[in-house]
Amino acid sequence: MQKWQAEGGHFASYAKNTNRPCWSLLGLPFDQVDSQQAVDILDQAIKSKRKCFLSTPNLNFIIQSKSDESFYESVIYSDLVVADGMPVIWTAKLLGIPLQSRVAGASLFEILQNKRRDKPISVFFFGGQGSAAQQAAENLNRNSVGMVACGALNPGMGTVESMSDRAIIDQINAAEPDFLVVALGAKKGQEWIMKNRDQLNVSVISHLGAVVNFVGDTITRAPLRWQKMGLEWLWRIFQEPLLWKRYLIDGLWFLRLLVTRVLPLAIYQKCLKKVASESLSIEIANDIPGRNTELVLGGAATIENSRLLKSTCRKLLEQLEASPNISINCRKLDYIDSSALGTLMLLKANVKRRGGEFGLFGTSPRINRLMRLQGVKEFLLEQ
Repeated sequence: MQKWQAEGGHFASYAKNTNRPCWSLLGLPFDQVDSQQAVDILDQAIKSKRKCFLSTPNLNFIIQSKSDESFYESVIYSDLVVADGMPVIWTAKLLGIPLQSRVAGASLFEILQNKRRDKPISVFFFGGQGSAAQQAAENLNRNSVGMVACGALNPGMGTVESMSDRAIIDQINAAEPDFLVVALGAKKGQEWIMKNRDQLNVSVISHLGAVVNFVGDTITRAPLRWQKMGLEWLWRIFQEPLLWKRYLIDGLWFLRLLVTRVLPLAIYQKCLKKVASESLSIEIANDIPGRNTELVLGGAATIENSRLLKSTCRKLLEQLEASPNISINCRKLDYIDSSALGTLMLLKANVKRRGGEFGLFGTSPRINRLMRLQGVKEFLLEQ
């Protein structure tokens, strides 16, 4: 596991991350926010000059994260993760996870660009094919009431390393954008953001490849009716026929996940809830004050008692030093739901980001099975 070092006093924003209303779904953490709440978070990040890495996983994101560790980590280490795909929402409903509606990255951008404000949000478009980024910048300046393009750059087809040249980073920073829209392809884009996020003086950074095309008018977005029915993928195929193969593979993978993970998890959770404890106990043991801490979890870690777990994790991160070592002892734990797993994922991400170590041990076969079906076992158990 790569260790991400915090720089420049960025601990404050990460220390609050465990308090996010976050759920584990198909192995990734998703924030329980609707479009307006997500827009408010982005607006606040821009106003306060606080860095916010926005990830917008859809079904393809989830599938690619299963075989690419760095891609998976890019979502884990994001500051805001929204469900950009109807299959994600359908799966959440099947598992009783309260993600009520799809929050598409393109929709968030559209809301922000159409919201009149005293000082428009400055946007830099990075990537895209051909002159798409430049065209998007020109169209944004011509049509938007809430945004202004401060720059555009297509770095070509190079490697992430070549696209991270100091001159490129300096060019972006010199434009002083509030919002950096990256369009390099999902995997390369997320990797580029992870590599350069601490060097970029930008509040909001997100890989939103389709946004460059939508704003640049190289393709049109599906009508709202199609979006609500979950048929935006079909609209995309009409405009970009070569996408049919990707959507076919994604569809087959989704069926496999339903059969092997989602449906068994839905049944298993329902059975366990009938016999699980209703309360959560947390014991704190300090080996070295300020550095090493062990949490002993007992009973059931569920959404009903999530406040205790979140507040405990938040206080630990506020009190511990720059490189904390936190261990989670699960020997007394008999049930854990998606909400608690999401909190533990955020806790580990915070610890790793600070250069510390995180360990989870003492898990029973029941807890191991729950984590495997949730898709988080390898991440949480990995030292």
